[in-house]
Amino acid sequence: MDARVISKAKLPSRYVTEGPARAPHRSYLYAMGLSAAEIAQPLVGVASCWNEAAPCNISLMRQAQVVKKGVAAANGTPREFCTITVTDGIAMGHQGMKSSLVSREVIADSVELTMRGHCYDALVGLAGCDKSLPGMMMAMVRLNVPSIFIYGGSILPGSYRGRQITVQDVFEAVGQHSVGTISDAELLEIEQAACPSAGSCGAQFTANTMATVAEAIGLALPYSCGAPAPYEMRDRFNFASGEKVMELIAKNIRPRDIVTRKALENAATVVSATGGSTNAALHLPAIAHEAGIKFDLFDVAAIFEKTPYIADLKPGGKYVAKDMFEAGGIPLLMKTLLDHGYLHGDCMTVTGRTLAENMEHVAWNESQDVVRPADRPITKTGGVVGLKGNLAPEGAIVKVAGMSELKFSGPARCFDSEEECFEAVTHRNYREGEVLVIRYEGPRGGPGMREMLSTTAALYGQGMGGKVALITDGRFSGATRGFCIGHVGPEAAVGGPIGLIKDGDVISIDAVKGTIEVALSDAELAARAKNWKARKTDYQSGAIWKYAQTVGSARDGAVTHPGAAKETHCYADI
Repeated sequence: MDARVISKAKLPSRYVTEGPARAPHRSYLYAMGLSAAEIAQPLVGVASCWNEAAPCNISLMRQAQVVKKGVAAANGTPREFCTITVTDGIAMGHQGMKSSLVSREVIADSVELTMRGHCYDALVGLAGCDKSLPGMMMAMVRLNVPSIFIYGGSILPGSYRGRQITVQDVFEAVGQHSVGTISDAELLEIEQAACPSAGSCGAQFTANTMATVAEAIGLALPYSCGAPAPYEMRDRFNFASGEKVMELIAKNIRPRDIVTRKALENAATVVSATGGSTNAALHLPAIAHEAGIKFDLFDVAAIFEKTPYIADLKPGGKYVAKDMFEAGGIPLLMKTLLDHGYLHGDCMTVTGRTLAENMEHVAWNESQDVVRPADRPITKTGGVVGLKGNLAPEGAIVKVAGMSELKFSGPARCFDSEEECFEAVTHRNYREGEVLVIRYEGPRGGPGMREMLSTTAALYGQGMGGKVALITDGRFSGATRGFCIGHVGPEAAVGGPIGLIKDGDVISIDAVKGTIEVALSDAELAARAKNWKARKTDYQSGAIWKYAQTVGSARDGAVTHPGAAKETHCYADI
């Protein structure tokens, strides 16, 4: 694709590179070594979430250099910049986790501002850790300039005494250690073995779930999101993405041409088919919001309800992302779903072709058992289930992949923060059969809607994963397993029923019927609501306070602005 034939008459960069009045602007570009010819070409933002916080992000800057080569080879001018990430594996289990979901908004906002301020014509975005993937895709849809998403790739699995392990095993080892099942030396051996390379958490946790979404929704090149971070073949995808974005400029194919209602349904389908992270039920509505499409938790849950669970991936199964890539990658999964009527094949993708056209030459691999054929699933219903009832009028979500028991009933044991519950779990101050309730951890009440992996993993490590249930208005990590229900809405901080229940109230969860109920009458709940008082958090200033002032409900994606439905202009059309 020759960018020299692309007119700048309608491209944003005309505001900083064209005409005599822009001589001062061009002088800055000359100062960075650009030639007149490069300035005259389309300017492509190459945004990465590189940092030294975690292995998820450490390879992104190197990969971005290859993207830039691809852009330049297609006669575009790449302009690299970075944005933040908050890495959940390090933020988990303490106050730092309140920064995690907030970072999704900051990533989207900072990419938007960088693109707007410098009038870039297209975007290639690289992301690694959980919230950076949806944050980058949200920015693409919000800006609506030609865009391609690149996942930095998954980490390789660790090896511990002959078995494959991930960071999930380390979190669960903390619980084992707390009850004396393993020694200090064994815990150290596990923590030193679990993460042997660069890349995001290796199982179908949030990062790999959203990477699968990126291919299914059409924003990433086929196969690109499956290759592990250390694999040199990632450079082929990076270079190709840089070239391809120039073609998207020429053809004027934009993210909102790709992220349609049907594409969102495709994305929800692959989440459920892989037993993916419940966080997808938060991020898909947020991405939809940027396109002006109403696609909330219940819409996601409706797709989950009719989708077979076919990928035997951790945490509910036995394989990791590397194994699925080597079995045939995300296209193998999508091919069998498409062939059996679970995907919309007519959706446009960044290849310039439809999803069905992308799948034409994908052959089924009979010699693998990572992904089952969609007509011979692991279970007939999806790996993630939506719930609703008098305890969650705005819905809730639970991952059931790998679970044998799908019903639970027991007395509530209430905690008003994750720390309170983790303390009780650490000291075994709870009973088998209880429903542990963690509240005031929602988007507004946390603030920040923390994940509860430290608590759920400790329970599992203590051998209690299937003997208690846990519900929260916060979130769960994609690594969580067991009967753990998150996103309960309305959240406690706005007077939701989860804030009204007391110790001993009987809670019943039925993941078959999709219900979550507390054995209280409407009259009793109303009486308790009269005595409820809103709580102040200890965040009364700063970014987390600011987030709490504008964030909406988990049902709609915990978004912080009105979205495309309210916009009066789109950046791509300035």
